[in-house]
Amino acid sequence: MIYLRGILLKQAPQRDAYLCQIPAVRQLLQDGRMDFSAPVTIFVGENGSGKSTLLEAIAVAMGFNAEGGGREHSFSTMDSHSELGELLTPVRAAWPKDGFFLRAESFYNTSTYLDQSGSLLTRYGARSLHRQSHGEAFLSLVKNRFTGNGLYLLDEPEAALSPQRLLSLLVAIHDLVEQDAQFILATHSPILMACPGARIKLFDERGMQDTTYRETEHYQITKQFLNNPEQMLRYLLQED
Repeated sequence: MIYLRGILLKQAPQRDAYLCQIPAVRQLLQDGRMDFSAPVTIFVGENGSGKSTLLEAIAVAMGFNAEGGGREHSFSTMDSHSELGELLTPVRAAWPKDGFFLRAESFYNTSTYLDQSGSLLTRYGARSLHRQSHGEAFLSLVKNRFTGNGLYLLDEPEAALSPQRLLSLLVAIHDLVEQDAQFILATHSPILMACPGARIKLFDERGMQDTTYRETEHYQITKQFLNNPEQMLRYLLQED
């Protein structure tokens, strides 16, 4: 199911000059539009390539709290998000019944807000996320809060998860897509990038372009290292 068909950017950012230095933002401004044609879209690229910045802006444009959470959440620990979200216009195919912005960077703040809200915990397994390990809390949120028929934005969800837990998250995403969910996520995890049917968008110095799973540097470097870690380590340490 596709709820968010695309985003429009018709005006250049004014207050945050650094945004126009991000190739992905410059391309979006030039093209005027970015489309989402698959139930799962994955943003990949190096640190600083603009993945999280654009995902955060999409979340804000869709009415989610900038630090994470759903539309019913309203809290701010630090007003640090860019103005990009205010300049984006969502192109909706349908209105999702559910939705959530899971942001690893500020997940602690979201968990604290849920504890203070009390009654909201019933939608999160009725157990404080602070009383679980970081990884357990992530998966608990996905399994209890994500109900399908919704739009879910995930920013680097692999941050707290072991490889086994990443596989569990991959299965959960697949199952939710079967329940008419749409996902847009930014990740460095080759495991999550393998999500069946996902459209992978590479962010680099050229801007944004489609790529395939095995063409990603994340897959190639991980495969090369695991195939022969001793050789890779010798090369890296000699280079240093």
